This record gives sequence, structure tokens and C-alpha cells, in this order.
Amino acid sequence: MAITSLQNPRIKAIRALSRRKRRQETGLFFAEGIRLVGEAVQTGADVETLVVAPDLLRSDFGRDTVRRAREEGVEILEVGAEVFRSLSGKDGPSGIGVVARQRWTALDDTGVGLEGGDASTNDASTNYAATAGTLGWVVLENVGNPGNLGSILRTSDATSATGVILLGDSVDPYDPASVRGSMGAVFSQQIVRSSLEALIQWKRQINIPMIGTSDAAAADFRTATYAPPLLLFLGGEQHGLSNEAMDACDTVVRIPMAGRADSLNLAVAAGVMLYEVSGRVRDTR
Repeated sequence: MAITSLQNPRIKAIRALSRRKRRQETGLFFAEGIRLVGEAVQTGADVETLVVAPDLLRSDFGRDTVRRAREEGVEILEVGAEVFRSLSGKDGPSGIGVVARQRWTALDDTGVGLEGGDASTNDASTNYAATAGTLGWVVLENVGNPGNLGSILRTSDATSATGVILLGDSVDPYDPASVRGSMGAVFSQQIVRSSLEALIQWKRQINIPMIGTSDAAAADFRTATYAPPLLLFLGGEQHGLSNEAMDACDTVVRIPMAGRADSLNLAVAAGVMLYEVSGRVRDTR
């Protein structure tokens, strides 16, 4: 029988996942929408509960996703339309969502240097290329806008980068706005939280270049040399890369601004850089 009470304990627990503190306490998050739920089920995400409001769900793909999840042993929680609307952050919700477990990757668990090579030698970059994707990683320092982070995850996925490494006081990638902005990439991208000090040590171990971005850099991003796999390092919306972060980079580049604007949105800048590097990879094939 569908849950129709807004005060039901299960519903209150799911609604509480909109708060970062509760997400941190439980290790769970809530994602809604036909595409997001489809990605969660198709990519084998650790889905604990699929929440569905039959009166709202109009999509055949959505119904097929519910059937597939049920066949795979996922708990299906049916709720009334008003109950689902109380969980939703959208106008006109589609009536399908998931409670899933967050997935974090530690720097030491990325497989770098562990596939038959010696991470202390130059073979580490070869191992990294074989085990961690084509482009490498996006590194973000103090990213403050969850929508930007979600968009960057989406673009990272689109360009075959491995994932995102978050440094400093960065927002939660499992924030509802970040999850929505990722369009499902939160389920396929690896996500790491680290310190700058640990990142620098890891970078030395895997022996690959780190490219930073700054409006104060002398080099135009279009003339720089890129040798993927690499670490693409961008600073937060307010202050950009810290001095310590820029000192850790092998190269720092700028994206020229021809008009009156003196900077790009962070997600746009990340997209420009990712596609520039991606284009260089295609040109060498």
C-alpha cells in the first residue's frame, strides 16, 4: 500500500537527506528524475530504495526502470503524489527517485601504479593512463556552487575524464543541486575529497603533469602543451587558485577575455579546458 502521510517516518528520513549534515551522518543521498534514476540502476549504483509515485509516473522508461530495479532486488517504496511532491525539489516532479549510498574514492585506491609498474618511476604515468581513463582528473579547490560542481561532473564524464578531486572547503557533490546538474554523472564519475598536501604527494607518485588555470597566467590555454593523462586544476568561484595551488602546478594557463567580463563561470571554464584537452587527444589518435 502506498504511503500517503507526510509525517511517515520513512518519508521524514528521506526528506532529511536534503540537509548536508544528515547526508554526512548516513552516507546516503536522494536523487529524483527519470534520467537520474535510470542512470543509477543502469550503472549499478548502490541503491537502497527506489521511491515511486504511480500517479505521477508517466514515462514508459521510468516504469521499465522500476521493474528492472524490482527484479534486481531493490526495495520499491510506493508513495502518494503529495508525498512525492514533498520530497521533490522540482515543479512537476516525474514521480520517481532513489535513495542511494554515496560513493567516495580515496587517492590511494585509484589503481595508479598498481597494475604491474613501479609508482616511484616514470612507469607510473603509463599505469595511470591504462587504469584511470584518457584525460585524467579535474581538481577543484574551494568550489562553492553545487550547480557548478554538478555541471563539471557532467562535462568530465562527457570528455572521458576519470572524475573530480575536491580540495579545501568545497561543496557536497551529493547536494541535490549538484546531483541534478550532473545529469547522472554523479553515478559514473569517481569523486575524491583530499587536501592539497596529499594531492601534491600523490601527483609526485603518479608522475603526471598538473595544469592550473588563472587569469594572471602568462600562457594562453590554446598555446600550451597538454600530455594526457593530466590533472586539470581550477580554483573556486570567489578567489580562483590559491598561491600554494599555483606553486604546485607544472603549468598555469589563462583563458583570454575579449569583452568587458574579466572571468568565466567556473563550470564554463572547466568545460573550455576539458574540451581543449580532449581535442588534443583526438588529434593524436
